Amino acid sequence: MNPRNLVCTAAAALLASAFAVAPAQAQRQGPLILAKSSYFFVGGKLDPAVEGTAPVGHIYVEYMIPQRLRHRTPIVMVHGGSQSGTNFTGTPDGREGWAQYFVRRGYAVYVVDGVGRGRSANWSDVHGPVSKANMERLTQRFVAPERFKMWPQAHLHTQWPGEGKPGDFAFEQFYFSQMPSIVNYTKQQEINPPAIIALLEKIGPSILVTHSQSGAFAWPVVDRRPDLVRANIAVEPNGPPVRELEFKGAPEWFSDSPRDKAYGLGEEKITYDPPVSATSKLEFVRQEKADKPDYARCWLQKEPARKLPNVAKVPTLVLTSEASYHAPYDHCTVAYLNQAGVKTTFIRLDEVGVKGNGHMMMLEKNNMAIAGVMANWLDRVGDGTRPQRVAGR
Repeated sequence: MNPRNLVCTAAAALLASAFAVAPAQAQRQGPLILAKSSYFFVGGKLDPAVEGTAPVGHIYVEYMIPQRLRHRTPIVMVHGGSQSGTNFTGTPDGREGWAQYFVRRGYAVYVVDGVGRGRSANWSDVHGPVSKANMERLTQRFVAPERFKMWPQAHLHTQWPGEGKPGDFAFEQFYFSQMPSIVNYTKQQEINPPAIIALLEKIGPSILVTHSQSGAFAWPVVDRRPDLVRANIAVEPNGPPVRELEFKGAPEWFSDSPRDKAYGLGEEKITYDPPVSATSKLEFVRQEKADKPDYARCWLQKEPARKLPNVAKVPTLVLTSEASYHAPYDHCTVAYLNQAGVKTTFIRLDEVGVKGNGHMMMLEKNNMAIAGVMANWLDRVGDGTRPQRVAGR
């Protein structure tokens, strides 16, 4: 892989000292003072074809407007698979979440329950069947990967609050928060971007923060309405590009799924230049050798690579933790974006002094340090400081 593709890793390391934030900083502050806090639903329709004329395609949005609004651009937070907006409004052991952190910094924050999830109900499974509970997978991927060692970095995980097993308060609070999730990933990528865009049209240009599964929603949103996304923060976005990765443990660690993603970053259409069509499809090649022994081999476009002109208009950050199952492959997402002309900042948290985190970093003991990394990046891309009118009234 051309080392110039990973354009921002070194720059991120140089800013490490600026990103140092005490984990409990927000917890030591006084009361959270709001001008307004409420909720609304947006997107979707009433569908007479569903029994009872059910609402479909909508999202639930909870918002907090600080009394002192210091930033003109609100932040929209979209959760990942089997999760809900509670990922951002608290932690399993009772601490404040990323939503409160950014409200304290003077941002209006809007937190979503995605289509067919949580308070955006999937009436009569109208969007398709949903997943079943799976405690082993939850423990392996999110809570205690160090006990399973399914990828090379898993043993580095140290930041989960509590013992990470049944009977522990934080574990059970997290497990109780899990939601049935639409099984068909292609369907999820189809129905969520229109609802997110409807939210942005209501509240105005915003900073988009996605996590995991919802990373695949961000690219179509930014592609269709780059005018409504001031910055795109992809926290361990769905990946890697082109082919999903299976984890096998030592010594082989990884294997690729056999099927290519239709649009490289996901299944939902995004704009390439030259255009992708039925007669002119994307072509991909795999690295002959991984960048590092503990990394997966990346899939990229076959050169000359097509560009992503709309996605490239928006400042983009990919943020990855030290011990997550994303640690072996998020650099592939960054390389894919950079190859397509999207100049992407890539921050590995361990390289800026924030260590031991897994995939659910927003819930872990040092969640505020990670929020500080994002906040400092936003300060650098800059969206101004004068507040604007906020929606939700």
